Amino acid sequence: MAEHLGHLVGGTVAGSPSIRGGQHSADAALVSFDVRGYAARRNEVSPVERRGASQLSPYIRHGLLALGEVWDAVAGGPGRDVQKFRDELLWQEYARHWYARLGPASAEPLRRRLATTEPGDGWDPTMRCLNEAVAELEHDGWLVNQTRMWLASDWTVRHGRNWRRGEDRFFRHLLDGSRAANRLGWQWTTGLGSAKPYGVSRWQVEKRAPGWCQQCSHRDACPIEDWPDERPMVSVEWPREVDLTGPDRVVVHREPDTVWLTAESLGNNDPALAAHPKLPAAFVFDEPLLARLRLDGKRLVFLTETLVELAEVRPLEIHLGDPVVELADRSLAVTHAPVPGFETRAAALTPAETHPWPWLRPPRPGSVRSFSAWRKGSNRS
Repeated sequence: MAEHLGHLVGGTVAGSPSIRGGQHSADAALVSFDVRGYAARRNEVSPVERRGASQLSPYIRHGLLALGEVWDAVAGGPGRDVQKFRDELLWQEYARHWYARLGPASAEPLRRRLATTEPGDGWDPTMRCLNEAVAELEHDGWLVNQTRMWLASDWTVRHGRNWRRGEDRFFRHLLDGSRAANRLGWQWTTGLGSAKPYGVSRWQVEKRAPGWCQQCSHRDACPIEDWPDERPMVSVEWPREVDLTGPDRVVVHREPDTVWLTAESLGNNDPALAAHPKLPAAFVFDEPLLARLRLDGKRLVFLTETLVELAEVRPLEIHLGDPVVELADRSLAVTHAPVPGFETRAAALTPAETHPWPWLRPPRPGSVRSFSAWRKGSNRS
C-alpha cells in the first residue's frame, strides 16, 4: 500500500483499527448484529457499549452487503426494532436514488442557501463533544449518525461555514463515505435540502454521551448551551433532475472476457461477478481521481483488504491509472453503478454486458424531493 498508493493518500497509510475490509468481515458483522434494542439505542454515543448502531455501513457502501440481504437478515426480530432499522436502510436506498436523479446538482443547495458564508474551518478542539467525534472520524473512519449530525450542525448551522468543505472532510475520512448518503446527510442536517436545520445543543450531548459535559473545560460556560440562532437563508429552485439509475435488465452487446469491478460493488455477490464465475476480474485504483480527492489511507486499505480476499478465490487484476486507459480494448461485464463517475467511464469503455444495480426498491417516475413521498410511492421488490 505504502509503495504503490502512498502518494495518493492524505496522511499515513494505515487501516482502521475497528473495521476491516473483505467479504469475511462483512458477513461476520452481519451475522453478529443483533437488532434487539436498536430503536432505543441507535443514537447513543458514549460509552461505546451503549451503542445500538450496526456499523454495517462501510460494507453496504462498497457492495459487500446488499441492502436487500441486510433487510432480510433482521426478519423475526422485535417489531419496533426491525421497523426502525429498516427505516434506516430505506434512507440509505433513498440516498442512492436521490444521488442518481440529481448527479452533480447534489453539490448545490437544493431548497435554500445561506445568505452569507462565514470563514473558518474545522471544529473547536477544546469542546469534548466535538473533539471526541473528530478523533473517532479520523482514527476509525466511522461515526454514529448522532455525532455526524453534531459535527455538521456545528459547522454550518451554528458557525455558518461552507457545508461543502465539511462534507468533503467527512468524505475523505469515512470508510462509508459516499456522495449519496454523505451529501444527503449534510443537505438535510444543515437545512439546505430540508425544511428546517438541525440545531445541536448541550442537552443532546448530555443525553447521548453522559459525563462528557462534566469532563469538558467548558462545563460551566458551554458554547452550545442553547440551540443556534436561525441563519438568514435564501430559497433556491430545485434543479433539473437527471436519470443515472441505469438499466432494469441485463444489457448484452457481445461476449465479455473480463469482469470490471468498481468501488461501488466489490462483494462476492456482485451481479456481473456472480454471472461469470470463470472470468478474471479487474479493479482499477483511479489514479487521477484519487490524486484529486486525497482520501484518508484507511479508505484505500479497506478496499485493498477486500481485493486481496477476493483474489484468493478467483483471478483478479489490480491496476493503478485511469480506468478508461487501463481497461481499453477489454470486453467488459460490469454492474451498473448509479453515480456520475461510472456513467462517464462506461460511456468511454462501452461495456460488453451491463447488469442492473441491485436496488432494494426499483426506480420509479417522480421527483426525489421528499423522502416520505418517495417512500410512499416505492414498493419493496
